[in-house]
Amino acid sequence: MQVAPFPPRFRVATAAAALALLFGTNFARAQGNAFDLTGPALQVSVTHRGEAGERTLPLSQVPNLSAGDRLRIAAVLPSDQGAHYRMVLAFLRGATNPPPEEWLSEARTWKPKDAVIDVGVPAGAQQALVFLVPDTGGAFAAVRSAVRQRPGAFVRASQDLNQAMLDRTRLESFVAHLRGKSADEVARLSPVLAKSLAVKLDPACLQPGEDPRAACLTPGQSAAVLADGQTSSIAQTLAGAPANIALQLAATPQAGYGYYSAYIGVFRDLARMLGAFQSAQLQFIPALNVQQGARTDLLLNTVPSFRKPQSVLVAALPTVAPPARPPLEAGTTGPLCLDRPDLVLPVSGAPLVFSTDYARDMRLRVATRAGSVDVPISADAARGGFVVGDRSALVPDAALRAQLHGAWGFAPFEGPTFKLVSPSAAAWSAGDATLVVGRDAPLTLTGGAAACVSAIRVTREGLDRAVPFEVAGDTLRLKVPLGDVKPGMLTLEIERYGSTEPQRLRLRGYAEASRIDGFTLHAGDAAGVMTGARLDQVASLAVGDTVFLSGALTRSGTSDRLELAAPAAAFTAGQTPAATATLSDGRSVAVAVKVAPPRPGATLLSRSSTPLRPRAVPTRLRDDTVIASDARLTFSLRADAGTTFRNGDVIEVAADGGATRLPVQLQDDRVAVASLDPAALGVGAHGPLRYRVVQGEVAGDWRSLGTLVRLPTLTGVSCAGPGAGATCTIAGSALFLLRSAGGTDVPDGFTGATITVTRAPTATLVLRDAPDATAVIDLPDAR
Repeated sequence: MQVAPFPPRFRVATAAAALALLFGTNFARAQGNAFDLTGPALQVSVTHRGEAGERTLPLSQVPNLSAGDRLRIAAVLPSDQGAHYRMVLAFLRGATNPPPEEWLSEARTWKPKDAVIDVGVPAGAQQALVFLVPDTGGAFAAVRSAVRQRPGAFVRASQDLNQAMLDRTRLESFVAHLRGKSADEVARLSPVLAKSLAVKLDPACLQPGEDPRAACLTPGQSAAVLADGQTSSIAQTLAGAPANIALQLAATPQAGYGYYSAYIGVFRDLARMLGAFQSAQLQFIPALNVQQGARTDLLLNTVPSFRKPQSVLVAALPTVAPPARPPLEAGTTGPLCLDRPDLVLPVSGAPLVFSTDYARDMRLRVATRAGSVDVPISADAARGGFVVGDRSALVPDAALRAQLHGAWGFAPFEGPTFKLVSPSAAAWSAGDATLVVGRDAPLTLTGGAAACVSAIRVTREGLDRAVPFEVAGDTLRLKVPLGDVKPGMLTLEIERYGSTEPQRLRLRGYAEASRIDGFTLHAGDAAGVMTGARLDQVASLAVGDTVFLSGALTRSGTSDRLELAAPAAAFTAGQTPAATATLSDGRSVAVAVKVAPPRPGATLLSRSSTPLRPRAVPTRLRDDTVIASDARLTFSLRADAGTTFRNGDVIEVAADGGATRLPVQLQDDRVAVASLDPAALGVGAHGPLRYRVVQGEVAGDWRSLGTLVRLPTLTGVSCAGPGAGATCTIAGSALFLLRSAGGTDVPDGFTGATITVTRAPTATLVLRDAPDATAVIDLPDAR
């Protein structure tokens, strides 16, 4: 995103606020250090040769330079420029390694045939600086000597100038989005902008006032700079009636983009550091880049001098480093509606996507049955993500997978993925839920495309009300307003994006009287279940001296089940103690209590697993607590004290993705054996594997059985060699289930059919389903 330049009057004020925030205490105490002086400009383009060929971009679209890139730099000076400037380009290679003399080149800006620097980035270079030097005898030699004598100072200057430039883009983008907005719009947009651009905003700035934006965005006479000594971050409070703002920005290394390092008074330090090179002839002055397309304007914080010592302007070019793509993350894991007119793909983690032009040619690549379709998108910090453009080329489908892609500078960039859905004609269902009149009735609907629901209304003759709802994955959670509604038939009208006709669901509204059927808990438990109706009115239950507090409430048909728990409880089976429930309105109700026998429990004795079918490449799991999803697991249990195994008992086993119940074989009434085919847990089941004993309607506590992991299907291993650097190729499918193989990292979403590893006797496979789960395969000896 490119921020348009501010109008002069507004720009001076906001730039002062931004730069005071960025450049430390001296700015707030001495306005003379503000970067509010317009200097000369540079025209910089970068040509990069990659796999896709040669491409040239303006500097504003280049986050980093690479060795071999071609730089073309020209100074933009007035036609009547009186003072002649030499332009010097210097490459650096670290704080302790002076650059060779040939890494510095110059141009005479006043001579058309010698006014442009056109050079390649040398191998080994790490930073690049541009100097504008008054044309005096020995000026180029003096700059070259300074750079080679103290390279560390200029390395630090390059880093700090780049950090300041990137932070400034974020703050200017924040301010630009609020310019000309009303107080209500500022209050609405500010939190979204603050999140998108990683800006910390003082909510007091949004208090009503005569003109809160002026007080928040422009510094006053009593402006103060606050430094956090623990985090070394810079914050500034801009004081003024009727409100204050505190914006905290942390520096962003130009090759980092995902984290924000400490940032302490960069230009205060920079001025002092460059002051060490002041001589009778030259004085170095930092210049801050303001990139506008192909043009880079330079802002100064010191008036240049053409008398001795003459001023040398120092501007930074991007760091020479490998491409570091932004760690952009999806802001939601749920589906998004393809037909929503204002569809936005929420993202987070990379504010420079919104404040710079580094992200180019961004598209949303949608995988359809007919192939991939690219849809235009645009970043919008005020909406917290990428706004999706024309979708007319997409054919509605039940579910589509879409991924952001484009370029980050010269490097291809693949962003997060999203699930897109279209309005569904499937009927909505409330299951066994019941609408109870006389209150706001909670209701969960399933069956349609929840993300495509735009509004819901409850209607009948004489009744038409909006129903608040929230989308939770593929379900809708409603609060139906029935506080003054009489029992009878009701209609829910469910409106959808892209459809003019709502879907209708007929439900009956029931009158429900308060009723408590009883409270049951098992000996040894500190929680039990109350059954009845209208149990949402129950606040607590006193059983003797033990007080149980209300927990989760579930409803099935016209019956409620309310969980109540106490910090501790000590009851024995068969007791029927007296109990009293206290309702939310203060009334008390006597309750019948049943203390049931302890819930069954058993301890794991032994386990073993055997592959259900031969594996083409034998794979050995290193830990017997890790169970492969293609192996049969057999385990034995010993009954706990108070538990006796009986015929008809079952063992319930669960993992992420599903659960199943297993019959048991009894060794005797104390030891039971069960076998599990992981396929019974459902396709894709993995993660912690748990078991519990179920006797009749009573289930015991969940206990750990191990960790279920999915293995890729390996079809073969071949090796080339021998010799140093020899490799082996592992072939198979579903290789994305590996984090790494033989030390070679496997990228997220890997779709390839082979992985190349360094040859060794064995290769360790690190599995994705568990951080510590590993397997081993043997690698053949290539002869």
